Amino acid sequence: MVPTPTWQPRRFIRQESEPFDTSTGTALWKTDATFGFVKALGNGEGEHTLACEFVASSLAAWFGLPVPDFALLTLPEELCYPLPRGAVTKPGPTFVSRKVTGRTWGGSAEELTDLVNLEAVTWLVVFDTWVRNRDRYLIPNASAEPRANYENVFLAEADEPNRYRLYAIDHTHCFDDVSEFTRRLADTGRVRDDRTFGLFPAFGPRIRPASLHDCRAKLLTLQTAEVEAIIDLIPSEWQVNAKQRADLADLILHRASYIADRIEQGWRPVNPPAPEPQP
Repeated sequence: MVPTPTWQPRRFIRQESEPFDTSTGTALWKTDATFGFVKALGNGEGEHTLACEFVASSLAAWFGLPVPDFALLTLPEELCYPLPRGAVTKPGPTFVSRKVTGRTWGGSAEELTDLVNLEAVTWLVVFDTWVRNRDRYLIPNASAEPRANYENVFLAEADEPNRYRLYAIDHTHCFDDVSEFTRRLADTGRVRDDRTFGLFPAFGPRIRPASLHDCRAKLLTLQTAEVEAIIDLIPSEWQVNAKQRADLADLILHRASYIADRIEQGWRPVNPPAPEPQP
């Protein structure tokens, strides 16, 4: 069953920060239900990145990964604001994630010893591999340099002093290989992509076989109706047509089975060897 949202802002009150100099120009806003980070129409990556964010965040919540509360909230025309690189937001539905107290991960293994949910490391790697999230950690191929984005791993303050809870954030670059959904979205090559996503070097020693099999068990419970219910909530303004919605559902469902099979066959997430340094 898809988790029921527990946080639902109804209106924007005021902008609290200039947009970050990122591809989607995320900005902090105060809403009637506390502060949230906003990704809006008109961003430089296009409308489909908003759909990726919403669908992948919904799947992460279903999967059991900690993610900030999120909601869809309409930005009125009079509150549209400038974005980096000369763009301007457009009125319409936005993706808003609730501000959580904490900090981004610095990339060190030592920081992970302070986690209250160390098992989430395994779940995060399996999740990123399932949804093909290329914007956390990815080695595109054996001869390429890794793409690492430590800012997409968030350490939220836990109830215990000096302890943190691992959160998964920012899912705008999932599923397809580019910002807009293509005709190849549900191709076999996407479904059976055997690369490991999200496996930072510090994560490797913390992958737990028992957690891998728990992930497999969860993936095997995924129902078509649950995926379709999430995709049906994508606003029409985000320009995801019926064919793309169907392809997205097929990719999600078939890839869940593929990842579950890999785990059953003894898959332990590994990255290819690092490329040799050039003379």
